Amino acid sequence: MSDVSSVEEIWDVDVTVGLTTHTRHRHIPSPVSQGFVAPDATSTLTFSPIALAAAVARTATTRQARPQLLAALQRSAQAQMECLVSNQSTFELSADFGDLADTERTLFTARCGAGITDLYMNALGYVWRANAACLARTLDPHADFLYDGGSVSGHGVVLAEAHGTFASNASAKTVAARAKSKYGRQVKPFVSKPSPYGKVVHGYSVAFGSQPGTAGAFLSVAETRIARPKKAPSPPPTTGQAPASAGVSTAMAMTTYRSNFLLMGAVAVIDWIDWIGGIGSFPTDPGPVTFIRVPYAGRWYLGSVFSSWPALHPDWWADHHWHDAVWRSRAVRRLFARGLPSEAFNWFVIEETACQTFLNSLTGIIRAGGDLPVGFLELPSFEPVGFGFGGDRSGRLSEGAEYNYALFRDGLALIGDPFWLRKFETRQWSPKEGFLG
Repeated sequence: MSDVSSVEEIWDVDVTVGLTTHTRHRHIPSPVSQGFVAPDATSTLTFSPIALAAAVARTATTRQARPQLLAALQRSAQAQMECLVSNQSTFELSADFGDLADTERTLFTARCGAGITDLYMNALGYVWRANAACLARTLDPHADFLYDGGSVSGHGVVLAEAHGTFASNASAKTVAARAKSKYGRQVKPFVSKPSPYGKVVHGYSVAFGSQPGTAGAFLSVAETRIARPKKAPSPPPTTGQAPASAGVSTAMAMTTYRSNFLLMGAVAVIDWIDWIGGIGSFPTDPGPVTFIRVPYAGRWYLGSVFSSWPALHPDWWADHHWHDAVWRSRAVRRLFARGLPSEAFNWFVIEETACQTFLNSLTGIIRAGGDLPVGFLELPSFEPVGFGFGGDRSGRLSEGAEYNYALFRDGLALIGDPFWLRKFETRQWSPKEGFLG
């Protein structure tokens, strides 16, 4: 029997990882899109446990699959992060990692690599995401994710490959070599190629690694080199056409928010997105969807009522046909009036303006008959909280900070601490009428 003193503390402090290598790789033509300027890489990435857990969940659910499967993939993210990473500011795997079976280590390593990549891409300024499986046949090697927004707005999308390695031979050299090889094999062939979300104009390969039992981690990035012009470029000829929209493609927005609403537990919204995308039938419950409106850290967020009550019923959120009947329960409303239980957290929510803007756009598409339009949506974006390249964007900012949460640029947030709802409101979204009241 293990001694109580041998039990490790749960990971609860911010971690800073240095960028060990950064390489740029030639591509012809360069730049792929005139005027695109890639954001500068910086020397460190700082993130909180809640941010990495949220990023792991985001990447696990950014794919076309049944909500029940995707929900099962994301449920264990926070628990794994807390248990398998040591509680110190220098990244180190806990002793529990050694007790995992080989297949479980491989899965956890891959999840961490994907989560770190999502944090890095968000920190660079990219906003919306999609799975990159659309670029190649199933058996062809291809990178993992496509991103839009930030500096690539109006140009197309960028491609990102994620890799993690937690092995005894992990080092700055081996991790750098893996980033480069992954770039050459799984990123470079697809730069300048079309995708359903726009032309791929730039690519990244992000590799993250650490030696079990040793403090420290390695972060290596390989990306497309953009050639400097030999002289100032001539202005493009006037064609009379309007410039490209700086918004996000409708298809990319649908993919991003499908994942976001799944993480929230708002399955009724996913049904509408799938119907519009042609992968689902007309929703059997076309009634309004209820959200609760909560204040946190100076912003208002909308959350799904039923994803926040696992203590009452662990799978209520997965069956939205229960929603109206349960919400009318006075007992449930009284419990919400008292506050949320600790079991409700960690809790995914979406910043209110982002949620409203997207859902009102969704209503417009539903009213028009449900065909996915070719075009762009103007959606808000936000400065990240809980992670970033240091400074004000890093995790809890100071010891004993009041809030523990991660906010991503698309408005998705993961709240990590229980709190009492002193202000309690609900909002309803009607698929054919938009927000009510």
